[in-house]
Formats: sequence, structure tokens, C-alpha cells
Amino acid sequence: MSLTGTPAAGASLSATRRTRDLTEATDGRVVDVLVVGLGATGAGAALDAAARGLDVVAVDAHDLAFGTSRWSSKLIHGGLRYLASAQFDVAHESAVERGVLMERTAPHLVRAQPFVLPLTGLVSRGQAALAWAGFRAGDALRMSARTARATLPAPRRLSPVETRHLAPALRPAELRGGLLSWDGRLTDDARLVTALARTAAARGARVLTRVRALELSASGARIRDELTGEEGEIRARAVINASGVWAGDLVEGIRVRPSRGTHIVLRSQDIGPLPAGLHIPIPGETNRFVLVLPQDDGRVYVGLTDEPLDGPVPDVPEVPETDIGFLLDVLGSVLDVPVRRSDVVGAFAGLRPLLDTTPTGQPGAASRTADISRRHAVLTSPDGVVSVVGGKLTTYRRMAEDAVNAVVDARGLTAGPSPTATLPLVGAAAPRTLAAIRAPRRLVQRYGTEAPVVHALAERDPRLGEPVVSGHAVTGAELLWAVRHEGALDEADLLDRRTRIGLVPADRAEALKAVRELVGETLGAGSRGR
Repeated sequence: MSLTGTPAAGASLSATRRTRDLTEATDGRVVDVLVVGLGATGAGAALDAAARGLDVVAVDAHDLAFGTSRWSSKLIHGGLRYLASAQFDVAHESAVERGVLMERTAPHLVRAQPFVLPLTGLVSRGQAALAWAGFRAGDALRMSARTARATLPAPRRLSPVETRHLAPALRPAELRGGLLSWDGRLTDDARLVTALARTAAARGARVLTRVRALELSASGARIRDELTGEEGEIRARAVINASGVWAGDLVEGIRVRPSRGTHIVLRSQDIGPLPAGLHIPIPGETNRFVLVLPQDDGRVYVGLTDEPLDGPVPDVPEVPETDIGFLLDVLGSVLDVPVRRSDVVGAFAGLRPLLDTTPTGQPGAASRTADISRRHAVLTSPDGVVSVVGGKLTTYRRMAEDAVNAVVDARGLTAGPSPTATLPLVGAAAPRTLAAIRAPRRLVQRYGTEAPVVHALAERDPRLGEPVVSGHAVTGAELLWAVRHEGALDEADLLDRRTRIGLVPADRAEALKAVRELVGETLGAGSRGR
């Protein structure tokens, strides 16, 4: 990728390319690997397999990052929480993968985020000592993962004045100081998935959205093009089921216990400036916090819950009012200015695909999804389909590598070891290189080395340089780029995943007009080409 901003060779996804790749995938040839699911793990598996020189097709019934991978906290965690529950292997793996993303594969999308844990009257001195010990242990994890101190600064204690400086919204009464810690923060989780898919495409993978797998076997899948209704078959030497919370719908014997994590969306002006995020202890819990994460678009995310979901898994989870009330109550325990229900401008919920390993019907089985391990597992069905389940966004790369290792070994595919720990994603570059790019910082943090060409679209056509929504920085140039190079096929792809305008329903409604005016013809041309 050059600083002129031209897209990496082969990395552009579009409606035209989708038509061509789908025709090739269903023409009777046998590919090496078929991946089902294009969240972070599935897109990561497609990249891992393609980077090893394998012939890959990856499909999703909806869009890139349609499921859990767009509903996260937008954080790349270092594994601190897992130390407290003695899951040392999971904690170390998380810290290693955080370092990989921040320093090698996606430094344009992941950067250090400071967090303040306010020491209020609700936090005893014993709890504060335990939290401080945890932050010190988290820094030891950073060191064991060989992540540089320049990448993630050391935790430290804060005076009351320092605490209020980093979090002016805090209530000063009974505030005796704070604890400062650092973790990885994604510009956008859905953008990470888009970068993974495009990097896989640049390595030759056929990345196909709106293609539903109807039936899976070890030799491929029967599929349906959701845009035309036409059915066909993709033949493959190996199949990876990376469909997350829906994994059990395609392969028998897999039991996933979804856990709902809810976030609310606020306007930053409603709670005041937040130079740092907040860790707010949940009353009655020793190792759970509500996170307050300020965004660069004038919004603030507050989350998250951890509640089991019973019944069928929906495409888009609903947010219960009880979750919103819970988050507002915890937030109100530390803020100086009350946040009311009317201040909540949006809400979203994601479903963690936790692997249920408890024997069916066993008395006394864990009733809380918060107690289920975040370890991932690679399972092979009796007929040879490999499924990767569990885990979390931070460790997607390791999950993908393990899944590809499993199919390579089981099916005797000719492939070397995974190179993805050192393989930069589309747009990635060293921090010094990113700092030298002549484009707005916001674009560099979303597009990396491709920022100049996105910016150039706006310079050539002033209409494309205007914000799509008042009070939000996304421009028409970004919408056009998403259609031409990021595989966006309709308005929902643009507003709900390539950008996150859709997290606020009022902003989404306002943006629809701009989408139709600026890129409606381009979207229409893509539809006619399918």
C-alpha cells in the first residue's frame, strides 16, 4: 500500500466482484477451504487459509460483521478479567493477541485507551487494593506478552484532582482519587472485520456476502444467493463453520450458550468531556465493571451487561429496558450530572457465543453466563466439518489459526504455518508512517494508509466532503469508498456496519436521504450488475 492511497492490489470488494466470485465458486470446481460466517473469526480464518496459499471461499448469509462482531465494546482486552478467575492461559493469549493487533497487524485501528476507576464511597479500601493489584498484574501480562511500554503505559494511582481532570463528569463528593489503567481500543469493530475480509481478498479469497449456507458437509455446502434466490453448491476439501452463536444451527452436537451484552449510546454533551474512559464497579460484584467509553464521533458507549439468552437466536438482538435501567443506575452512582432515560439516543446488544460444556440437565450447572469460560474450542463433527466456537473478539486471530490448522491436518491439505501474527491488514503501517500521512487524523484512524484516497474523493467533489449527518463526521466520500472497495451492497451495509451512524436511530433516519443522493446511483448500478 503506497501513501498515494491507491487500494492494495485485489483488496477491493464490490458488487461486480461478488458476481464474478460467486459464479466461480459454484461452477463445479473444488476449492481447498470453505468458511461459513464472516464475523471476525470467519474473516480471520479466510485470511489465514488464503495467506497459506490455499484456495478459499468465505460466505455469510448477511454482511461482513453482521452478527456479534459489530456489537462489541470496541475494546481489545489484555485478559485482566481472566486472571481473577485463574484462567491464566486465556489471559496470556489475550495479552499476546492485543499486542499483535496494536504493534503489527492493525496499529491504525487499535490504539491505547486510558481508563479511570474512581475511588468513591462505594469502593472500599479493600476493593481498591484488589483492583490495584489486578492492574499491576495486567501490566505484568503486558510484559509477558512483550508489548512495548510505549504502546501501553503503566497503571498508576491518581489524586482526586488528577481523577477529576481525566473524568470531569465524576461527582466530587467522597472522591478520594482513582486508578488509571490502559487497554487496547478499536476505532470500530466492524471496520476490523472489513479489513480482514479485504486482506483475505487481496490474497485470493472469494468473499461472498448475502450467500446463505443451507446445508454443510465435509465436502462443501448447498447455498442460496439471498439477492436472487438461486441455489447452488460450493464444493470444498475442507469446511470451517465460524457462524458464532448460530454454529449449532448448521452442525449437530454443538451447544452454544449465548450471553447478551448490552450497551447504551449517549451524546457526549450530556455527560461532559471525558479525556479517559471509566471503569465503574458494579455493586455486589468483585470483578465486574460497567465501561464508559468516549468515541471520536461525539458519542459515548456505556456497557455492558452479561445475561443469558433463552430461546431462538435472533438476527439482531433486542435491548430490554431492564438492561438500560441497570446501566443508567450504575452510571448514576458516580456521575455529578444525572443521565436520564431520555438522554439515551441508542442502544445495542451483542450475543457472545459461549461454548456450553455443562452436561445437559446437570443439577447445579452454572446459571450465569458471566461464569462461563471465554476459552475457544475447535470441534470436528462426525462427518468432518470443523467448527470454531467460544472465544472473544480479541483472540479472533488465534481462533482462526487453530481452525485452519485443524482442517489442514484433518484433510491433508498442503499448507505451511500461519503467517497472520505478522501480516499487516489493509491500511496498516508503523505509527511513524501513519503520523506522516497527509489526511485528516480521523480518516487515518479508520483507513490507515488508504486515508489519502478517501480524502481525495472529497477534494474532487465538494458534495462528498460534507458530513452525512449534522453533528457526525462521516462524509459522503466514505460512503462512496465503502461501495466501491468495501463490499457494501445496500443502505444498511453503509449505515450500520461500514459506518456506525445507524447506532442512533434518529441519525440513521437523517442519513438515509444523503445516502440515496450521494451513492444511490452507485448502489443501483451494483444491483443491476448482480
